[in-house]
Amino acid sequence: MTLAKKDKNQKLTTDEEWHHQHGPKPKILDTSVIIDGRIADICQTHFIEGTIIIPQFVLQELQHIADSSDALKRNRGRRGLDILNRLQKDATKNIEMYEGDFEDTQEVDSKLVKLAKLVDGIVVTNDFNLNKVCEFQNVQVLNINDLANAVKPVVLPGELLKVQVIKDGKEHDQGVAYLDDGTMIVVEEGRNFIGEAIDVIITSVLQTSAGRMIFAKPKALEKAL
Repeated sequence: MTLAKKDKNQKLTTDEEWHHQHGPKPKILDTSVIIDGRIADICQTHFIEGTIIIPQFVLQELQHIADSSDALKRNRGRRGLDILNRLQKDATKNIEMYEGDFEDTQEVDSKLVKLAKLVDGIVVTNDFNLNKVCEFQNVQVLNINDLANAVKPVVLPGELLKVQVIKDGKEHDQGVAYLDDGTMIVVEEGRNFIGEAIDVIITSVLQTSAGRMIFAKPKALEKAL
């Protein structure tokens, strides 16, 4: 997009104009995306531009989770703290702590929305509910799960894949395999191949709100026909 010439007193309104005048908007990390951990790898690819803000109230929530008596929560919290340390050591990114708080607000998600409005920032999350709240409040949001779904390998009916059939399917004679990204492949007549790496031919791809499911059939059986 080519920016039109503007009078110096004219208000900037579009994202492109903001980027042109001020650089990328700051990205504000929520607790879920820090614990998830993929944000550290994404930052290393330089797909996320601008300053990354870690709010103090998010750090406090992470510390609270890391001190939990529940082992699973404790491990998740400690993982989040490890990810923060990794981000801080990344010399290519500008990481800033936001020390302020919103004492009239208890919920961390609500504080994130207020902070995003205050600094004209973008919330980075993989929390579905926070994503919806941000949209309702007209706050920009980057959802890591949406990004992951967008970059999944494209497979089309008729393509050949090599998969490891690992278990029974729900229907008679079905087997189940998975792609590296976790996508389930239902192999028709694949039960007899459990434990084997076989070539399959994609027959259909189903996209649902829960994710993507691929249906396939063993190539060996097609040859037999």
